[in-house]
Amino acid sequence: FLSNERTITRKIKEAYLALWLEAHLSKDEILKLYLDRAYMGGGTFGVAAASRFYFDKDVRQISLAESAMLAGLFKAPARFAPHINLPAARGRANEVLTNIVQADFMTEGQVTGARRNPADVVLRAAVDSPDYFLDWAFAEVQEFILENRVSTRSVVVRTTIDLSMQRAAEESIEFHLRQYGGDYNVRQSAAVVIENTGAVRALVGGRDYGESQFNRATSGSRQPGSSFKPYVYAAAVETGLTAESTVRDGPVSWRGWAPQNYNRRYAGRVTLANALARSFNTVPVRLARDVIGGTEPIVDLAHAMGVESDLITHHTMVLGTAGITVMDQATGYLTLATGGLSNTRHAFTQIFSSTGELLYDIRNDDREPTRVLSPESAESMNRMLVNVTEWGTGRRAQLEPVKVAGKTGTTQSYRDAWFVGYTGNFTTAVWYGNDNYSPTNRLTGGRLPAQTFQQIMAFAHQGVDLEPMPGVEGSIKVQPELEGDGNGADDDGSGLLVERAIPLSDAMSAYLRGLSVRMSQTPPLGGARDTVASTQ
Repeated sequence: FLSNERTITRKIKEAYLALWLEAHLSKDEILKLYLDRAYMGGGTFGVAAASRFYFDKDVRQISLAESAMLAGLFKAPARFAPHINLPAARGRANEVLTNIVQADFMTEGQVTGARRNPADVVLRAAVDSPDYFLDWAFAEVQEFILENRVSTRSVVVRTTIDLSMQRAAEESIEFHLRQYGGDYNVRQSAAVVIENTGAVRALVGGRDYGESQFNRATSGSRQPGSSFKPYVYAAAVETGLTAESTVRDGPVSWRGWAPQNYNRRYAGRVTLANALARSFNTVPVRLARDVIGGTEPIVDLAHAMGVESDLITHHTMVLGTAGITVMDQATGYLTLATGGLSNTRHAFTQIFSSTGELLYDIRNDDREPTRVLSPESAESMNRMLVNVTEWGTGRRAQLEPVKVAGKTGTTQSYRDAWFVGYTGNFTTAVWYGNDNYSPTNRLTGGRLPAQTFQQIMAFAHQGVDLEPMPGVEGSIKVQPELEGDGNGADDDGSGLLVERAIPLSDAMSAYLRGLSVRMSQTPPLGGARDTVASTQ
């Protein structure tokens, strides 16, 4: 119920929760809830599901060795999951047996059989489960069922997840954290990819679901920094300003607050397009104070664009001091990508009852997108945000097949780094930071967030029909024709044709894994030549 941030506030909240649990539940009830709900690795929650997944047994039928293995998972389910690392799981189970003896629950003689015959698991391919997405989708389905008073409690849901895209997003984040996390002192990241129809195609809520189930993409409210400025500029453009309108970049004061630019310099009279691309701080402050008429219209517009986070109306919020989630950032920018239409983000397209009755189909949903920005304002914003990636702070986010519109964001003391951007096909938000709010080593949104965005979006645009960005001429770049077999794949410059991989089915993965095990257990027929042949 709480985040895993290491703060005094969290410890106080934990104390209150502990007192509430003690007052309302017995020890047995608390233990039962824990055993039923704790994450057990492999995409399973609770001992009953874990017993079925790892041993293909009802939890009431497992042996002492199997029980010890399950008990050992609670410490670190991702590290000790037996289908991933069986030796580690057995070693941990042996520690559990030792604890049982030391606590005088059993004698050494009683656990000897379990030590000599450790538990084995059902052979399975490693489960690549989009757990952060499933947690969010489950909550969305629950809300739908309650709002529509669906009588059945057992439903089958068709979600919007693209597993290949999900895997690409996870791998991109893991690559950048492993490669650069130490240099920048950053340990966490989150990302959301939304197709411009509103379908959420990928969601990464953190680096490792096994270590922390807290969803940083949907529940982590972080300061967006300059990535919030497009909402301010959009509100200003709605008043009649254009990308060519000029505003003074110079010292400014608002209610005793005098923000400065990042480089402590000023450019004088600049166009809105120039100010946004170079991320000046004084210009959005001046716009909110003198043109928009305060922060309330900005908050109202952000909420209309799909942002659900509670936004403070303090005047400092124009520079991104109001907390916002990664999901909300992707949703808000989605409105710009669709030309000013607020398109409801969604996690599922169909819901069936357990008997196969169709309860919901998004194709029959008669809700129309809401126009939030005029077409002219949205197109003007798109042109300005394309400048950010072409010659502004977000150049590392550029893509070959299409133009990218987006904005970088970096907060005070470098605690948060963002890049949020979009094309005519997809909108993606990426955040990097630390759970305990410790500063990074001068990480900015134009570095790892923009690089991660570029890698995810490069994969997402393979093999899709490219759509133009509203109001941006030449948003689909003309590519030279490739010599090849005409299968539509792209040449990455290495002479190899790169295309989105087709994932194997679960059945085929399990078959190949089993075949590999059987081959490794088969002794070679003869000398070195036979061994090499069998390996090939």
